Amino acid sequence: MRLGLIGRHLRAFACLVGIFCAGFSLSARAEPLFNAQDPFEVFNRGVFAFNEIVDHAVLRPVALAYTEVVPRWVRNSVNHFFGNLADAWAIPNNALALRGKATSDSFKRVAINSTVGMLGLIDVATELDIDRHPADLGLTLSRWGLPAGPYVVVPLLGPRTMVEVVVYPIDWKGNLANHLDSVDVRDFLTVLSFTDLRASYLQADDVVKAGALDPYSFTRDSYLQRRQYLQNDGENQEDPGVQP
Repeated sequence: MRLGLIGRHLRAFACLVGIFCAGFSLSARAEPLFNAQDPFEVFNRGVFAFNEIVDHAVLRPVALAYTEVVPRWVRNSVNHFFGNLADAWAIPNNALALRGKATSDSFKRVAINSTVGMLGLIDVATELDIDRHPADLGLTLSRWGLPAGPYVVVPLLGPRTMVEVVVYPIDWKGNLANHLDSVDVRDFLTVLSFTDLRASYLQADDVVKAGALDPYSFTRDSYLQRRQYLQNDGENQEDPGVQP
C-alpha cells in the first residue's frame, strides 16, 4: 500500500476520533468555558487531548528516535531545506503585503540558499545576516486587516486560527515540495517535515510540563502570541492595524 493511501486513511481516522473526543468533552461540561479568542474551547480541548494521545504514542517517540539516530549535521540540513521552502512561499506573501525589505530579503535568501547552499541544505543567507521574514497567506490577510478569527485546534495539525484553516489548502499548494511528480517522494517529505518540526519542539516539552498548570492554555496563548509577533514582523505593537 502506498504511503499516500495510508496517509489519507490516517487523516480521516484522526478527524473522526478528534470529533468524537471533542463531542465527549462537550457533553462532560455543564457550563462551557468562554474566551473571546477561543470561543470553541470545549471542542478544542477535546481535539487537543486526542492530539496529545497521538503525540505521546507516535509523534514524540519518532522524533526522539530521529534525534538519536540521525546525526545533528544531517538534521540541521533537513531543517534548513524546509526553511528554504518556507522562504520561497514567503516571497509572494511578503510582496502581497507590500513589504519591500521583507520581500527582498526572502528572495535573496532563496536565491543564495538554493544555489550556494545546495537547495537549502546549508543556510548561507543567515551567515550573511540576511534576515528571515516568515509569511503565509493567513499572515498576509491579517496584515491587511482581516481578523485572524477564533483559535481552533485541528486533529494532528494542532493550533491554528480560523483564517489559517480556511486558507490551508492554498498554503499547502504554496509548498513547492507538494508539486513533485512522485507521490512517494511527496509523502516522504511530508513525513520528514512533520518529524523535523516535532523534533524542534522536544526541548519545549519540559518547559511546558514544568511551568504550565494547564498545558492547553499555555499552548494556546503561546501560539496566539507567536502569530501576533509574526504579523508585526517582530515588532511589538499594541495596535498593529493594517501593516502593508
